[in-house]
Amino acid sequence: MTARRLEVITETGRRRWFSKDDKARIVEETLVSGAVVSEIARRHGLTPQQVFTWRRQARRLPTPMADDPPFVPAVVDAFVPAVAVGHERKTARRKAKPDIGGIEIEAEGVTIRVGEARMWR
Repeated sequence: MTARRLEVITETGRRRWFSKDDKARIVEETLVSGAVVSEIARRHGLTPQQVFTWRRQARRLPTPMADDPPFVPAVVDAFVPAVAVGHERKTARRKAKPDIGGIEIEAEGVTIRVGEARMWR
């Protein structure tokens, strides 16, 4: 008696199609703390690479903003140099420099200043 090799074909050979809801559900499973992507992929008959691709695509989707405005309103104030506030010089020590630009952003108690460093002295 000779041993013969038997091959079992379990797939139809065509591409499988997953709805957006199916993909979202599978991706959501991978985001649970302690989840192992390869185990989740195997359970759904997928490769881990496919699941990681779906995760990457999901991160790129724009998130809907329910109550948030699409832009934050900007308040523009005239810049008053510190020397002009309460400190008057009697004689100029150097030539006046042309106005230099800069941006100051205040949010939740944090101030971010962008522009030339001498502007903020």
